[in-house]
Amino acid sequence: MQYQSTRDKSVRVASAYAIKTGLAADGGLYVPEQIPKLSLSEIAALAPMSYNDRAVNILSRFLTDFSEEEVTTCVNRAYSKEKFETVEIAPLFKLAQGVYFLELWHGPTCAFKDMALQILPHLLKRSIEKTGETKEVVILVATSGDTGKAALEGFRDVEGTRIIVFYPADGVSDVQKRQMVTQEGNNVDVAAVSGNFDDAQSGVKQIFTDNEYADVLARNNFLLSSANSINWGRLVPQIVYYFSSYASMLKNEEITLGEKVNFVVPTGNFGDILAAYYAKEMGLPVAKLICASNENNVLTDFINTGVYDRNRSFKTTTSPSMDILISSNLERFLFHVTGGDDARVSAWMKDLKDAGRYEVPELTKNKIKEIFWGGFCDDAETFAQIDSVNREFGYVMDTHTAVAKGVYDKYVKETGDETKTVIVSTASPFKFSDSVLSAIQGEDATEGKDPFDLLDELAQTTGLLIPQGLSGLREKPVIFTAVCEKTEMYDVVSHMLNLA
Repeated sequence: MQYQSTRDKSVRVASAYAIKTGLAADGGLYVPEQIPKLSLSEIAALAPMSYNDRAVNILSRFLTDFSEEEVTTCVNRAYSKEKFETVEIAPLFKLAQGVYFLELWHGPTCAFKDMALQILPHLLKRSIEKTGETKEVVILVATSGDTGKAALEGFRDVEGTRIIVFYPADGVSDVQKRQMVTQEGNNVDVAAVSGNFDDAQSGVKQIFTDNEYADVLARNNFLLSSANSINWGRLVPQIVYYFSSYASMLKNEEITLGEKVNFVVPTGNFGDILAAYYAKEMGLPVAKLICASNENNVLTDFINTGVYDRNRSFKTTTSPSMDILISSNLERFLFHVTGGDDARVSAWMKDLKDAGRYEVPELTKNKIKEIFWGGFCDDAETFAQIDSVNREFGYVMDTHTAVAKGVYDKYVKETGDETKTVIVSTASPFKFSDSVLSAIQGEDATEGKDPFDLLDELAQTTGLLIPQGLSGLREKPVIFTAVCEKTEMYDVVSHMLNLA
């Protein structure tokens, strides 16, 4: 299978090259030239399989320049009992009749990013070998919270790579920040950026598309790549867990083969829900994809109006991984939904860069609404969801999952749709223990308390065990303290790489 650039579909590269480089030279994102299809019988065959076997089955359809043995090796190294605290890897929890949580946070950093970032380093290493690359690959990452730690942990001490992570100085939780600034490894670097996630992300994109700087890196034997979901090797593993959840529902006799389900996905950068779209296009019986946003509801507005406009106030919320106004992966969806109209996609992306907005035509708006339903929750609604679900079901959600649950309730109220629904749960409640405890006990309960004491308090309050990836975090020494302006990110990268 070949991969095209969303901004020039005449580009054709193998998956190994797409994974190695992360971003196309023209600034576009790589997308598969064709989307492979699965029959219902092939989907049924996934039901008795383990998560790893399901992953090999799906990934092999996209990574056709990898042997099955290579894909299997990458999968087994990523999804092992040493890395994940449950043998199911991505278990389903039945909340109520017809409503399920897909828990994607049982990996080493307690967030859904582990599902992709535990396998990406292995895919990248194979890709480097396959393409005959001799330069050291520098993984450059902007994070709104969870991607940073998951990428650092995944690439830690991986031969032939270095990783540099930028995070917004005041835009991540205390736990997320501590996870990153205490990261060990001989090939890792971390820096805060004064500003929000979009500032960090736009700075990283600028570095990626700077040809002069690429030449400087090349002279020093470095090649840039990405671990953000702009990298196809990061996105494609996410398709697996949508198929896996459906297969588990079949196995548990919660649905019959061919029965359609809804998925509710809390998302800011549009990567996680885009993976669900790919699964739907591959033949997974999906009725509606419900896009859940927090108060940075640029995606909600886009789905409902066809206008993407980032010219609005940026809000810092209790679901910080979704505090995003520039949803990079939407570009991939626009390419597909317009039938591969690269010229139009390029024009929209230029409008977004220059004016901060673009509008799609009526035909495209209608296609989007056929696939997606968009809604959002503010912080008060998010807290109310955490409290009510805990009281009614004894189930504890993190803030991002609570946003998804709140949007799902709004969807049902508006549409009356009672299709069986999987809500994607993206983080352990312990990653946001201050917010979760505030929701359950009242905001005064956490005021003035050490955020790491709150891990113990949440465990005592709920009877849950603190995940291994978070226990002992407070005692770890802080290694990285650098803070820079967006305009200084080039200098930071150059300093970290000791460029001549």
